Amino acid sequence: MFDHFAWSVLATPVLVLVIAWLLVDRLRPDLAARVFAWSAIAAAVASTVNLAAFALKALAELPSVATWGGWSYQRVVADTAHVPWVSWLSLVWLVAVVVLGARTWRRHRADLRAVAVDCPTDDGLVLVPDARIAAFAVPGSPGHIVVTSGLRDLLDDRQFDAVVAHERAHLDGGHHRLVWLARLAAVANPVLRPVARQVEYLVERAADEVAAVAIGDREQVGRAIGHAALAASAAGSARPAGSLMALGATPGIVPRRVAALFAPGRDGGRALWTSVLLPLLAVGTVVWTGECVYDLFELLHLAGWDGP
Repeated sequence: MFDHFAWSVLATPVLVLVIAWLLVDRLRPDLAARVFAWSAIAAAVASTVNLAAFALKALAELPSVATWGGWSYQRVVADTAHVPWVSWLSLVWLVAVVVLGARTWRRHRADLRAVAVDCPTDDGLVLVPDARIAAFAVPGSPGHIVVTSGLRDLLDDRQFDAVVAHERAHLDGGHHRLVWLARLAAVANPVLRPVARQVEYLVERAADEVAAVAIGDREQVGRAIGHAALAASAAGSARPAGSLMALGATPGIVPRRVAALFAPGRDGGRALWTSVLLPLLAVGTVVWTGECVYDLFELLHLAGWDGP
């Protein structure tokens, strides 16, 4: 069974990370965000299922559990005798994933409650009287856009339109869902954390491109982003980087976004065929995970036959 642990828990997340790093600026941002997020969650599911299988094996190695189940614990232990640590490491890792996953879910719900405001306008835009510099999209049915008066006063009309178009693109593209999936994947396997950060960057880039099309000026969008970010940083108005609403708050994202907007537009289609690499890898590891579960039950079955 150890080959499943080595591939799905250790190797596959590293491969997802490397391929994502190679493709991040070669694909259209909207396509890359979806490919990265769903591939990461597939790799994380495969990793977690493998951890669960090995955690069950760890319990099956206990003599008392083996007696209750009617199998030979010696036979179960012998299957991974060359790596005796793997089953118990998996059990500890799985417990950590469950605890951290529950905490991440509670934080997610708290974020949504914290930004819940009434939206009386037909266009879904809420202007709140607040001197801080902030604008964010709140997902829901329907979703809405919150802009502080501090940000509105900072920008001219065209820059403000760019910010609103950017936030509306987050709602229309379901970007919060992609970020949430990527962050869950990172909770399940820490190797995927850089991939989650790439998704956060890519959804911002995708929204920037939509805003640039909406107002017909890429450089104007870049100026609006840079102006707002500098003012927010100076005033200490940025939202916490861990918040679901803070899609663009990770350090380093804003300069990359502005640089991309001031660079000549690229269609990202030259490497379109490479976008299938991550999905194929993710699907492959999920399918192979089914064999890991089968191997576990087969091991217990054979241990029952050969046991004392």
